[in-house]
Amino acid sequence: MLYHLLYPLHTSFIGFNVFRYITFRSILAAVTAFLIVIIFGTWFIRTMQKFQIGQVIRDDGPETHMAKQGVPTMGGLLILSAIIGSSLLWARLDNAYVWLTLFVTAFFGMVGAFDDYQKISKKSSAGLSARVKLLLQLFGAGAVGLFIFLSPGFDGHLSIPFLKNIRPDLGWFYVIFAIIIIVGASNAVNLTDGLDGLATGPTVVSAAVYLVFSYIAGNIVISEYLQVHYVPGSGELAVFCGAMVGGCLGFLWYNAYPAQVFMGDVGSLSLGGALGTIAVIIKQEILLAIVGGIFVMEALSVIMQVGYFKMTKGKRIFLMAPFHHHFEKKGWHETKVVVRFWIVSIILGFLAIATLKLR
Repeated sequence: MLYHLLYPLHTSFIGFNVFRYITFRSILAAVTAFLIVIIFGTWFIRTMQKFQIGQVIRDDGPETHMAKQGVPTMGGLLILSAIIGSSLLWARLDNAYVWLTLFVTAFFGMVGAFDDYQKISKKSSAGLSARVKLLLQLFGAGAVGLFIFLSPGFDGHLSIPFLKNIRPDLGWFYVIFAIIIIVGASNAVNLTDGLDGLATGPTVVSAAVYLVFSYIAGNIVISEYLQVHYVPGSGELAVFCGAMVGGCLGFLWYNAYPAQVFMGDVGSLSLGGALGTIAVIIKQEILLAIVGGIFVMEALSVIMQVGYFKMTKGKRIFLMAPFHHHFEKKGWHETKVVVRFWIVSIILGFLAIATLKLR
């Protein structure tokens, strides 16, 4: 919004020219989202406590987690308010990709909110049925896939990190591929959100990396030099990514151990869906498996555990899934698990950025 209000004034005062720069607006979007969460965080927590909107802990989880029972949840509402508000303030509102990403974020947040409401009202860790939740996610992701497929200049080729000359064309199957990426990312972040600050840290890293890639993908000169797929208009997604970084960092202020508030499904499903959508738009889908390696590992641990349990009629690969609970069962303190997962996430972020030159 500020771009449309203030940039036209650069003819009268050259200082307003800064609003044309995506880098400037991305930084301000991050700062704005951070401040929104910090300023309203305490009020939000008190409001959730007043209405007794607290976390419901799964019965079969680690015993140490029972202390988290009743801690305010649905903090994702605060994150989403900061991200959406900051994006509307600093991004160009004539950009279709910005609106598409905002739609996915809000829609998946709505699905998560319904899920959280079911858990709180039933006083049970079981919210929406898996089938209903998946159908809603497929609908939202399908809208994205169709929008991109029907967009002028659609390119169904995949960009494979480290292999610049291998770009398979998926054609119409790209819609299905996009759905898998977005729904998979959404559920993977959701599964990771099990310890104080665990999902927030890797989300910050992933959003920061995609901020860089969005900016590059939207710049025809830099993208050509670095041999990154050029997507006209995608540079504005860097502003959204900046807002995501700032909003999540602000939330981490309250979500760090011992957590004063949890993001809930309203936060984890929407953040994962947003990351998946950005990856699809800028044609860096496979890169998400690298930078979001923690999310992938958590999702795979659940799939492997459930599959092995059914095949062997009761045997387990891990002491408990998702993967972070395995280390808790082995005696690691919660903070040690979280910080070490953050470290791995940062290293994976560096590796993802390294793919810019290793092509």
